[in-house]
Amino acid sequence: MHGVSETPSVRVVVFQHGLGALDYAVPAGMALAPGDAVLVPLGPRTITGVVWDREALDAPEIPRNRLRPVSARLDVPPLAAPLRRLCDWVADYYLSPLAGVIRMVWPSVAFMDARQVTEYRPGGPLPERMTPARLAALEKLDGRQGVVRDLARIAAVSDAVIRGLVSAGTLLPVTVSSDADPDVPDPDHAPPQLEAAQAAVAGEIAAAVTAGGFAPFLLEGVTGSGKTEVYFEAIAAALRGGGQALVLLPEIALTAPWLARFAARFGVVPLAWHSDLKTSERRAAWAAIADGRARVVVGARSALFLPFRDLRVTIVDEAHETSFKQEEGVHYHARDVAVMRAREEAATVVLATATPAIETQVQAARGTYRHLKLPSRFGGATMPDIRAIDMRRYPPPRGHWLSPPLVAAVTATLAKGEQGLLFLNRRGYAPLTLCRHCGTHIHCPNCTAWMVEHRLSRRLACHHCGHVAPVPQACPECGEADSLVACGPGVERIAEEVRRLWPEARLALVTSDTINSPARAAALVTAVEAREIDLLIGTQMVTKGYHFPDLTLVGVVDADLGLSGGDLRAGERTFQQVAQVAGRAGRGAKPGQVLIQTHQPEARLMQALVAGDAAAFYAAETEARRDLNLPPFGRLAAIIVSSEDEAAALAAARAIGAAAPQREGLSVLGPTPAPLAMLRGRHRQRLLVQARRTLALQTIIRGWLGAMTFPGTVRVVVDVDPYRAELFEITAEITHWLTTEPPAAGALGPRPHFALIWPGKPPVVPCDSQPMGSGARGPSRRRLLPVSPSPSKFAEGVSSRSPPAPAAVPPAPLPHRRGTPAGLPASGRAHRRVCARPRHRFASARGRRGGCRPAGHPRRAARRRGPAAPPPG
Repeated sequence: MHGVSETPSVRVVVFQHGLGALDYAVPAGMALAPGDAVLVPLGPRTITGVVWDREALDAPEIPRNRLRPVSARLDVPPLAAPLRRLCDWVADYYLSPLAGVIRMVWPSVAFMDARQVTEYRPGGPLPERMTPARLAALEKLDGRQGVVRDLARIAAVSDAVIRGLVSAGTLLPVTVSSDADPDVPDPDHAPPQLEAAQAAVAGEIAAAVTAGGFAPFLLEGVTGSGKTEVYFEAIAAALRGGGQALVLLPEIALTAPWLARFAARFGVVPLAWHSDLKTSERRAAWAAIADGRARVVVGARSALFLPFRDLRVTIVDEAHETSFKQEEGVHYHARDVAVMRAREEAATVVLATATPAIETQVQAARGTYRHLKLPSRFGGATMPDIRAIDMRRYPPPRGHWLSPPLVAAVTATLAKGEQGLLFLNRRGYAPLTLCRHCGTHIHCPNCTAWMVEHRLSRRLACHHCGHVAPVPQACPECGEADSLVACGPGVERIAEEVRRLWPEARLALVTSDTINSPARAAALVTAVEAREIDLLIGTQMVTKGYHFPDLTLVGVVDADLGLSGGDLRAGERTFQQVAQVAGRAGRGAKPGQVLIQTHQPEARLMQALVAGDAAAFYAAETEARRDLNLPPFGRLAAIIVSSEDEAAALAAARAIGAAAPQREGLSVLGPTPAPLAMLRGRHRQRLLVQARRTLALQTIIRGWLGAMTFPGTVRVVVDVDPYRAELFEITAEITHWLTTEPPAAGALGPRPHFALIWPGKPPVVPCDSQPMGSGARGPSRRRLLPVSPSPSKFAEGVSSRSPPAPAAVPPAPLPHRRGTPAGLPASGRAHRRVCARPRHRFASARGRRGGCRPAGHPRRAARRRGPAAPPPG
């Protein structure tokens, strides 16, 4: 018995939702160490797990003679100690299951046993039974090859459709190797000629890489200053030392132009890691990274968790980008996790950007990061001339979206044989489709979001859940034919106007719908550099990373768009986005100009953009956040409660709010409907937790929620450091936001987390019958608007305008009151101008009076889904 009790045991993290660590006995003759992948029994099944450090995890103490033995050790490279410590930190900081974090380190391709993979490609006879799905799949798979899952993803069909084509002999099997050796970059292939400022900065970073040890850098340089060439020298230093390097890019579309620049410097392309890789390519890449054969890797945020053997330097390019924040699964921010991984690996990390996030700037000011600057453009190129166009003075013609000064500038640019760029951060043709007859908005059946018209593909699409539907010929609510009207512009609508104004110009539409792979991005870059494109029309995808020397004009179609809603980072994000897109102009020998269309050129944010006064803007924003104890000076966490049953989600959220701990320096706000109150068919409530920086926020939330139980239909997710923190939750003390006079001093609660704006005019939905900029604005009304981030001087005069960007979280709805809003005419038209709550219809059809009715109202059509809007307070 003594021998049994001394049987060695290991603590295993099992890949089973809802379970923590479990202890297992180690069979005789099997040697296991932390980081090893194992198969272990769990009930009647055998599941995968990983041996973990015993002292890092708590588990119930069970006598060793009662432990079940480990079934087998898997032939997978073990997780090294630095990567295990990173997983521990991510799970602890972001309040996520450790198994979910490890899953990011060990994707499914890590467990592929065979070195040979069977893929399929078209080439056989057509099937006897040709269904529409099979026909569509074969059209999209022409020339493509991959495993069943790859082909199903490419063709946008189910796996069963692909398997049917395989069984019919239409898709032929091909055996490929999943263990190819990547090319090795040469650090001395083509050393660049750096300017003095670049050489000094590059030398400091390269010296830190060579010396080893944790060294975080903020590399701040204006657009076109040559930051890429600088951090290439850090990569070269890592290669000379025999180590590995990782470069994180925010967009897959940036991979192709970046790869070309890398190949010119190092002679070969690095290993790329992104979602467009085939399964065999992912398997080969993962294995090469794990055993050290891949020396340089470039990828999106998921590449951060790859099992590097000897990581010497990590580069986070465009470190300010919002796409580095993961919004599903583990809600981590790749910028921050990259710094923590460098600390665990004793490596160098470089955050490269022209417009650093306020959090990053504060760390640099504290001395946590070494701040390096490149204040001027490379090669003597000058910064572009930036001017604001007052859309109130220079409105576009009716039914148009480009102001006369911008039209004249584009005409002059094309006449000189130069290239231009028009920027609008809205995909599709129009963000909203409504009925002129009854006022119905066409919404997604699964989300509280508008369906966005995509005229090129002739469909309506939800940008949140992916639901698509054909554009109806008649209103789905009242049945009126030819009554649907597209409201507001998207990039497709701008392209339509451009084709009318300049029919001879060669256009390229740059959105995630058109540039959805590195191959397409490469084709775009080639076409622009070959002068086959005259005008680019794009969303935020075109704001960063591209270098087109002959592009001299940038027009920002709607600079006010990003200020919609109450996101605390809206002002910062708008400044970054406009500054980045402005940086595409004049990067070569020819000077550039930037024209910003805005309805509020007097707003200090716009004045800062025009003057290029980034320092003053960031100083004011930083001071406002410090005053209000907002990040990075305070802590925020969002608790999102969701369920397919609206009542269950609300009940669970209220229970969480009622059980909130009482701590000095801790505030719990809510619950309120989440910015997307319904997403993918699940109703969502949100609580916002605000805390002092010194409080152990994760420990408090873990103890708070850990003591509660929830129904199986309810899902509770915690988002630590939420990137989009809408501040209308913080203004919950306000009983209603429609008012005719400013509120009395002190009447809005003790925490002024909002700005008081009295723009004088309500928001308006710009439709074909009332185009944006036409001057039709409706009756003058004062209203209280939550804006970003606070009553800082740069937020003064900045109001939001409907409709919001479809790809962003919709703004907070104005509070609803049954009947007519106070002080407004009793008509649906008047209410439509002030009520932005989704899923409301306006009771003004056929002369009826009244305000608007929520989606759950019994007089609504039964097929209209969506949560009823609770009255304020």
